[in-house]
Amino acid sequence: MLCIQCGEDRSKVVDSRESRVGVRRRRECLSCGIRFTTLERVQNRTLVIIKQNNRREEFQRAKLAASLTKACVKRPLPINAINKLVDDIETKLTELGKQEVRSELIGELIMSRLKVLDRVAYIRYASVYRDFSDIEKFKEEIEALLLPDTSNKVTNAQLSFLGESNEALLKPRRGRPPKL
Repeated sequence: MLCIQCGEDRSKVVDSRESRVGVRRRRECLSCGIRFTTLERVQNRTLVIIKQNNRREEFQRAKLAASLTKACVKRPLPINAINKLVDDIETKLTELGKQEVRSELIGELIMSRLKVLDRVAYIRYASVYRDFSDIEKFKEEIEALLLPDTSNKVTNAQLSFLGESNEALLKPRRGRPPKL
């Protein structure tokens, strides 16, 4: 690290702290004694998004956050939930280990998370992302949201953990009373 005063490359680290944007280091030049601060950040690989028309553009976190904020406007969602969603999607894209990612994948990631987080925001985002051509497509998407979630249903081949036949599990056990 070059000194900002004399240009010498010999310095020692006096203090080091983690921050939101990287590692903040307080340094002292071994030649002139001046102290200065450096900020070290990990440089991520550039992620390129392949759009639907095969045009390529660099991934922009701010653009992702803006689209989510528009979908969630006037919804009872804290801004931290939106920021966490952006962080999760960016992390997922980085974990893929690819330099190029199709925009459809990002759209599906966003919609799958929004569907759980807020269904109105999901419909807003889906209406723009899927570009509903008519009101029927829009109606189908809303009706699909209103259907009961069958992913948690118990089939006949499975035993229920706490069904009607398992009421004995809920009754107090014999012996000592439970501690309060």
